Amino acid sequence: MKRVLVEKDSYYDSVFLMLINREVGQIEGVTDAVVSMGTDVNVTLLKETGLADKEIEGVTPNDLIVAVEGENEEVVDAAIAKAKELLDKKSSSDDGENYKPSSLEGALKVVPEANLAIISLPGEFASREVKKALHKGLHVMLFSDNVSVESEIELKTLAKEKGLLMMGPDCGTAIINGKPLCFANVVRPGDIGVVGASGTGLQEITCAIEKFGAGITQGIGTGGRDLKNARIGGTMMLMGIEALKNDDATKVIVVVSKPPADEVAVKVIDALRKTGKPSVIHFINMEPGEQEGNLYYAGNLEEAAGMAVALSKGEAYKKRTYTIDRTEIDAIIERETRNMSAKQKYIRGLYTGGTLADEALIMFDREIGGIYSNNQSREEFIPKDPNKSVEHTIVDLGDDVYTVGRPHPMIDPSTREDRIKIEAEDEEMAVMLLDIVLGYGSHPDPAGAILDSLKNAKKKAEERGGYLSIVTSITGTEGDFQSIHETKNKLESIGCVVMPSNYQASTLALEIMRKVEK
Repeated sequence: MKRVLVEKDSYYDSVFLMLINREVGQIEGVTDAVVSMGTDVNVTLLKETGLADKEIEGVTPNDLIVAVEGENEEVVDAAIAKAKELLDKKSSSDDGENYKPSSLEGALKVVPEANLAIISLPGEFASREVKKALHKGLHVMLFSDNVSVESEIELKTLAKEKGLLMMGPDCGTAIINGKPLCFANVVRPGDIGVVGASGTGLQEITCAIEKFGAGITQGIGTGGRDLKNARIGGTMMLMGIEALKNDDATKVIVVVSKPPADEVAVKVIDALRKTGKPSVIHFINMEPGEQEGNLYYAGNLEEAAGMAVALSKGEAYKKRTYTIDRTEIDAIIERETRNMSAKQKYIRGLYTGGTLADEALIMFDREIGGIYSNNQSREEFIPKDPNKSVEHTIVDLGDDVYTVGRPHPMIDPSTREDRIKIEAEDEEMAVMLLDIVLGYGSHPDPAGAILDSLKNAKKKAEERGGYLSIVTSITGTEGDFQSIHETKNKLESIGCVVMPSNYQASTLALEIMRKVEK
């Protein structure tokens, strides 16, 4: 039985709705549940999954949708009631000692010294609030997506005129003055400044800088379109570079982005050249250039961090594929392939971080070719069914198609857990490649949450007379509350190979696959 509830003009934060969705979905007898705002993407996916249809005609991004499917009417009634209870509790709890301002003006009365606002609203309303914040002299981190290019240009132009940062839209990671914002890690202070048009790319680089013994001044996010769209022109990237240029504490600059528009790349490189400071550039999926004056080009995320740390310490950078001894790598490859069956021949990458998925996808596409992925630029290699792998497949589970009505997999690992169970039934899978992302915003135990499903996948492979190699990396630091050591121990306790970075994990998985193919 299905039921749909629509509440007009009832906006709730997406992260809050994700938590409600999870709680409602865990009610016994509930087979599917979605608690979300009525964005175009959410409406389309609700219709495609059959959970709602005519009931959501005419909804807007500011309307709340609660859709439930259950075994019987009693279950559905209980689920709807639970959702209402949690929503009402949110509305009635923000008073007295727990007062939470409902407006920017109210917030500034409580914290008049604030100089940065984090904004997460439906795209059509976010722009208005960003303008208010900028006019009040606040830097802005705009978490919201579904903001038009025209609005982004307008907001960034206004921010530039006022000398303020407008990080976003769709900016999920920043570390400002040592404070991790949204999805970010605890990184020690240092003299390296990072500007990133890539959330998990920024996380991977800053965590690697920490692992290599250095630290950062700032980690400035820009939003994914900042460099990609020529009309936006890298406005925030250029402002971030200028800020780091003028910051005496910043000795080295790092920039990371997915492939920028050609004319924007020229602007960024020229701006870095003019800083006079050693600058490391990593444009994902672009061949690194040769060193030119103060400019250094990195071929992967970890290398970008390594180059920056070497420059910070005044040392020569030593390029290397692994930070583990080659003898140990060879032993791992031998161990991981020894008991595989003749039927096992495909890689399955199940990622929560989009940039990390891209890094693996690019590597495998170059070396093996024909990799299926929802992040593929070639349409013929985008799976027709996003929930079904085809041959070699690397999936970004944080994509909209997987998060409708569900928390992002970095918050709630159940999306990936479900996919692991599906992949475990495939006798042709040889290697499973995973990222584990720690830090603020992420699940309190991302490895522990999927441990049983990974263990079961290995068991199923053994029962079929084979062996499943699970290769992982952990994006995190010693300071993250989830404990990077406990996370590593949990994964290794069930036979997972844990590598120091996503690049090294992907490279090892590639070497394992090459041996399998022989």
